[in-house]
Amino acid sequence: MHFDTFSFGSIQIDGKTYEKDVVIDRGEIRRRKKGPSKKFREDFGHTPLSIEEKLPWNCRQLVIGTGAYGNLPVMEEVAREAERRRIRVLRMPTLKAIEVLNENPKNTNAVLHVTC
Repeated sequence: MHFDTFSFGSIQIDGKTYEKDVVIDRGEIRRRKKGPSKKFREDFGHTPLSIEEKLPWNCRQLVIGTGAYGNLPVMEEVAREAERRRIRVLRMPTLKAIEVLNENPKNTNAVLHVTC
């Protein structure tokens, strides 16, 4: 998997452009379905990443790209669930997350936010 470009509002992976948040689960790319997390939006001023979503837990490391400016809130329950599952979580702006993913770390999944 190769990350070609990232700019506010879009990411290009293996030549395909995505204009919505994406989840990378064992090499498969799918759109992030943030609907289950919308009920927490008022508390954060933005729809956060929550354990209510279908997160890609089948890994040893989960990279969370928090957007162009690093503003995606990640609920504490996500960190607690990862710890319970013995998964290392790396939270960072999406551009930095792409750099980490381009290093091709083994057993790593990701959630990448493409705006804010």
